[in-house]
This record gives sequence, structure tokens and C-alpha cells, in this order.
Amino acid sequence: MTREFVNWSGSLRFTPADRAEPADEAEVCDLVRRARATRATVRPVGSGHSSSPLVRTDGILLSLDRMAGVISDDGRVATAWAGTKLRALGEGLYDAGLAMDNLGDVDYQSIAGATATGTHGTGIGFGNLSTQVTGVRLVTGTGDVLDVDARRNPELLPAVRLSLGALGVVTQVTLDVQPTYQLHRRSWCAHLDWTLDHLAVLQHTNRNMDFYWYPRSDQTQIRVINRTDTDAAPDRAQPRLPDGEPRQSQVGPTHRTIPRHRELRFEEIEYMLPSEAFPACFAEVRRRVRDRHRRVAAWRVLVRTIAADDIWLSNAYGRPTTTIACLQNTSLPYDEYFRDMEAVFRHYGGRPHWGKKHWLGARELRPLYPRWDDFQAVRRRLDPDGVFLTPDLARLLEES
Repeated sequence: MTREFVNWSGSLRFTPADRAEPADEAEVCDLVRRARATRATVRPVGSGHSSSPLVRTDGILLSLDRMAGVISDDGRVATAWAGTKLRALGEGLYDAGLAMDNLGDVDYQSIAGATATGTHGTGIGFGNLSTQVTGVRLVTGTGDVLDVDARRNPELLPAVRLSLGALGVVTQVTLDVQPTYQLHRRSWCAHLDWTLDHLAVLQHTNRNMDFYWYPRSDQTQIRVINRTDTDAAPDRAQPRLPDGEPRQSQVGPTHRTIPRHRELRFEEIEYMLPSEAFPACFAEVRRRVRDRHRRVAAWRVLVRTIAADDIWLSNAYGRPTTTIACLQNTSLPYDEYFRDMEAVFRHYGGRPHWGKKHWLGARELRPLYPRWDDFQAVRRRLDPDGVFLTPDLARLLEES
């Protein structure tokens, strides 16, 4: 009997009909062709960090863990196998004297899974990880290999850079890279009112900036990151820090400084908001958490920024974006709390993170993405028989 799949947080459990771990691209092609012939579904899975049911299937669950490692680099771009975990990718690039432009908070995701779901870090000048993708190689729903980059099938690039695994099995990802550099990470605590008063200055005078809000104390943890070589000394431009507050400091390369190791497992809902809507939206989140959910909202709320992009299913498509994420320890209830927050986020034009908790389907999602129909046309072209279209994915992508 096929073993049960359990995601990172433990909230998603299912038993696929079969599991596959191909060792090379030829095996992927053969598997997809056999699935198409038998009308089975195939869902690629990364590290299982996502808590949305994107990978749930009663068909074949396909892991690319055996297809991992940096394939090549020329100092400007680097190509990696899709199953490469971000931690290993960072080390592989570092050994070659290279680095990615930005990263998210965790590094145990695969590069294909992270880019396919819109994983992001923070910084008003940085898009999500998908914006660093310059090329993709994938096996389509017909079992054919397709290369997409600036020279080959460039019209498909805005679709394949962030595809939810709906266009095919990504086997290789090519990324913009740059010579390695050092980052200086600092953090301190302050009251939420101080943080909100100085938020714009902090965001504009630091390479990366985010903050956690702790609802029960109304305190925040502020985190800023700057390059040690090219960034101007930020202390001269930043507001005077609160006296007597604890501070932490760390210097290191990108992949060792930005991601954080976490032992505590949690559930999360995160919405991407138009940045101009953030102040009003956060004020309502703060009010509702304190008035309705303080008993259960025992953990923290994370605020980050993302630059606008032109990727069709990107949550930051066409607009500078500020994100609000509510995190909840897996031992505590989250459903009522998260659904109430979702109502606030939707009121202010938010788009849900594809890999985290939300309750929207195609009918609600389509108006949020101007190129939604273009993506669907590409999906039908590359997967004409629905090899990758599970019931969960159909709920997200097809209006009933």
C-alpha cells in the first residue's frame, strides 16, 4: 500500500494511488505518457511545506528529490534541477562564487516548488522568487519536453515562471544570479505604534525590512538586512531606535543570513495587498484580532513587501505589494480566526498566497488576475487532457 503523504505542518494528509521518484527527465516523460494513456493524474510535489492542497491527488504523486543539484552557471545565470532544495542551491551557488538576489524565510523548499507557488522574501525593490527565473524546462501533459526562456517560446515565460504545477512537471529552472556578497542582519523590538510610525522610512532605507507583531503584547520584532559592501550606512538615515531594547546582529552570505531555521510547526494564512491599502487593512486586522481573536491568536503576524511584476499568476502582478501573514501554532485552532482575517484581506483587494491557507476558488480568484484567461489558455494547450488537473486544482482554476 502506498504510504500516506503528510505536509510540513501536518494539516494536509492523503494517500495517493502511487508515488514516483524519477531519476532523470526520460523517466518523467515516460511516467506522464503512461498517466495520459490511463487517464491518471500526476501531481509534482516539492518539500511539502505548503499547507494548501495543491499537491493532493488520488493519482500519482511525483517527487523530484532525485533530480537535484546545480547543473551549470556562466556567472550571470545558473541552471539547477527542479528538486534542488533552496539550502543546497545556496551552498552550490556559493561554492561557485554566486548568489541569488533574494530569498524567503525558509530554505527547505525545492526551487521548483518555491517558484511555482510565489514564495517571496521582503524588500520594496525585490519581487518574489519567480521573478529571478529566466528559463524553465518542463515535461508537458503530452509527455514532451519544452524549453521556455527569452529565445525559446518566450511568450510562455510569464505563465511558466509561476504555474502551480498546472502546466507540466518542471525539471530544470534557470535563475538570474550575481557574484556572492555579504549581508548584515539586525533586529530589535519596539511597540507597534512606533513601528507603524516609522514603517515607510525603515522600508525605504534598508535593502530588506519586515516585522512581526505580537498581538497580546502589542510589541513588534523589526528585522532589517543590508549589504556590507554597497549599501550606504543605514543608521544615518534611519529613525533613532528605542532605548534599552534588545538587538541582534548577524553577518553572512545571502543563503545563510536571510532564511531562518524553525522547529515550531505552524499554520499560516497570507494575503498580498496593494501597498496603498495596507494601513487601513492592518488597522482592521489589529482591531479584529484584539476584539475577537485574542484568546486564540497566541502567536504572531508578519508584514513584508514585494515589488510589482508581470507574471500572470503572481500575487504581486501589476502592483507594489505589502503582505500580511497570520501564523498559528499547529496545536491551536485556526479556522475561525483565519476565515475572519480572509474577509478583511479580501475587502482590501488582497490576493491569497498560493501555498498557504485560503478558501477561494476560481470564481473569486479570476477577477483578481488580469491575465487569468491567458494562463488558462496556456494550461489547456500544454495539458490538453488534464493530466495535472486534480479536483483541488480544478476548484482553483476552473469556474463551475
